Amino acid sequence: MFQPVSLFVGLRYAKAAKGNAFISFISFFSIAGIALGLMSLITVSSVMNGFEQSLKSAMLDLIPHVQLKTHNAANADTEKLLKQLNSHPLVERVQPYITSDVILQTNQELMGVRLQGLFSGYDNAVSKHIELGHLKTIDKQKYQLVISRYLANKLGVGVGDKLRVMLPEVTSYTPLGRVPMQRLFTVAALYNSKSEADMHLAFADGKSLMRLMRRNDTHAFDISITLKDAFALQPFYTATASSYAEYEKDDWQTQQGALFAAVAMEKRVMSMLLGLIVIVAVFNILSALSMMVREKQGEVAILQTLGFTPTMIARVFMVQGLYNGLVGTIIGTALGLIVASNINIILDSLGLSLLGGAKLPVLFSPFGLGSMAIASIAMSFVATLYPAKKAANVLPAEVLRYE
Repeated sequence: MFQPVSLFVGLRYAKAAKGNAFISFISFFSIAGIALGLMSLITVSSVMNGFEQSLKSAMLDLIPHVQLKTHNAANADTEKLLKQLNSHPLVERVQPYITSDVILQTNQELMGVRLQGLFSGYDNAVSKHIELGHLKTIDKQKYQLVISRYLANKLGVGVGDKLRVMLPEVTSYTPLGRVPMQRLFTVAALYNSKSEADMHLAFADGKSLMRLMRRNDTHAFDISITLKDAFALQPFYTATASSYAEYEKDDWQTQQGALFAAVAMEKRVMSMLLGLIVIVAVFNILSALSMMVREKQGEVAILQTLGFTPTMIARVFMVQGLYNGLVGTIIGTALGLIVASNINIILDSLGLSLLGGAKLPVLFSPFGLGSMAIASIAMSFVATLYPAKKAANVLPAEVLRYE
C-alpha cells in the first residue's frame, strides 16, 4: 500500500500543470487513448455478445440441443426416459422428435427444407415465434403445416393455402413406377424467428408426418432435449451418461457449431485489434513518465535529501502513472456503456440505419466489463515500473553537484 506522502506527491505531479508542453500532451493523449480504446472495446464486445445471444435464443431454440436416436436401441423405453429427463435441473423441455428432409412445392417454386414433427401435450419453441395463424390448428386437423415468413414469401403462399410436401427418401410403387411419397398440406401458421432457421425449417403435426413417412412404431421416437443453457452440453452429458447408454446421441454443435465458432472467433479477433489501442495508450504513459523522470531529476534529488527513500520515490511515479490509467479507464468505461446502450439511436441520427430497419442487439457482460477495466489498470501499472525504477536510482549528489 502507498505511503500517504508518496500518494500526496504523486497526485500533485499528476494534477499539476506541467512545465513541458510536450510531456503534458503525451500524458493527455495516453488518457484519451485508453478512454477511446476501452469505449470501442466495450461497444463492440457488447454488440457481439448481443448478436451471439440472439443467435442462441432464436436459432438454437428451434432445433434440439441434444438428440437421442432410438434406431439402435433394441429395447428403448422412450416414455420412461422422457419423464426422467424432463425432471433434470439442466433440462428446459423434452419431447418426442421426428424429422425428415422434404421438398415443398407450389405452382411457382419448390424448396428443400427440414420438416419437424410437433406433438400435442409437449411444449415447443415455435409457438412464441408465430406471427400469423394459430398453432392449435395443427392439433385439431390433419396435414397442417407451419412455415416461416421467409419460406412463405419464397413459395408465394399464405395461411390457408395448400402446398405439396414430398419425401424423396420414402417412395411408393405406382403404375408409372416408383415415386416419392407426397401429400397436400395446408399452411396453418407462419412463424418468424429472425434467424437462419427460417430458411430451412418447417413444422407439421407429428402424427401426420409419421403417416407420410410410413412409420408405424408409435413408441420408437427419437428424443429432443432442450437445455436451459445450450452451451452446457458437457455438464449434461456427465450428469446423465448412464441414463441413455444404449442410445446414439447427437447435438447442435455438430450441426451449427461452425457458425457459433466463427462468431466467437470474430469476437476474439475484434477484441484483440481494439485492445491494441489501449496498449498503445499505455506505452504513452511509459513515455510520458520516462520524460517526466528526466525533467524532475532535480526535484527527485531534493526529495531524497528530505528523507525520501528510493522506494518512496518509485511510488510517487507509480501513483502518477496509475492516475492516468485510472482516469482513462473510468472515462472509457462510462463512455462505452453510454455508447453501447444508445448505439441504435446514434446510428439512426447519423443516417446509418441497418437494412430492413433491423436493430443491433446489445448485451453487457459484467464479467467482461470488469475484466477489461482491470486489464487496463493492470497494464497502466506495469507501464509505470520502468520509469519508477529509473527515478528510484537517481543519485542526489550527481544531480545537485552543479545546482
